[in-house]
Amino acid sequence: MTTSPVFLAPKRLIEGGDRVVLDGPEGRHAAKVRRLAPGEALDLVDGDGLRVRCLVDVVTADGLVVLVQSRALELDPQPRVVVIQALAKGDRGERAVEVLTEVGTDEIVPWAASRSVTQWRADRGDRALERWRSIARESAKQSRRARFPVITRLATTGEVAARLSAAACALVLHEDASAHVGTHPLPTSGEVVLVVGPEGGLSPGELDDFRGAGATTVRLGPSVLRTSTAGVVAAAVVLSRTRW
Repeated sequence: MTTSPVFLAPKRLIEGGDRVVLDGPEGRHAAKVRRLAPGEALDLVDGDGLRVRCLVDVVTADGLVVLVQSRALELDPQPRVVVIQALAKGDRGERAVEVLTEVGTDEIVPWAASRSVTQWRADRGDRALERWRSIARESAKQSRRARFPVITRLATTGEVAARLSAAACALVLHEDASAHVGTHPLPTSGEVVLVVGPEGGLSPGELDDFRGAGATTVRLGPSVLRTSTAGVVAAAVVLSRTRW
């Protein structure tokens, strides 16, 4: 079964009326890049769960006029899967965001771990955060998601510990753990929070803080994965056991 392409539109534009004008960058992409034609299907989403199924009526110079076929609000799924991703070298953090979005992660928290080589400071941090958010938006559209992942501001270790303390299930990926993410008990509601360390691993102090907050260390398997893939694999395992 072929799924319809997804385009992001403001809620105010798509929550009422039988005809919607899709213009701006999204409309131009639909008309000029995707070359959608009258009669073809597409979905308009607001990123917060509203999905509007449409058919193209008219192609204009700047976009499309579409006819609304149906509207549905996709509820926030349970349990929510949150990945706290340590800052990584190069584009590995961006790759993690892209694939975490594709597999269905609900929230991604960038974290300044003590052993992170990359640091977000001042304007660089603002640009990097906006880049993560842009990647998540594009990946969510490619994945046909109506509800896009939340990308929070950069978290400190203390804020990560507080998030773990409040979680329904708090798991820290660690190669020396005896418990396995595939068999650890999972809740049916609330948040499952997964912590992914940087290339140099978690410091002893961070491990102590997270265990003190109630987190359990878990492993993925016999091999050691890069920080850009470990969170993706762990999130996929959790999602496969709870929502897929």
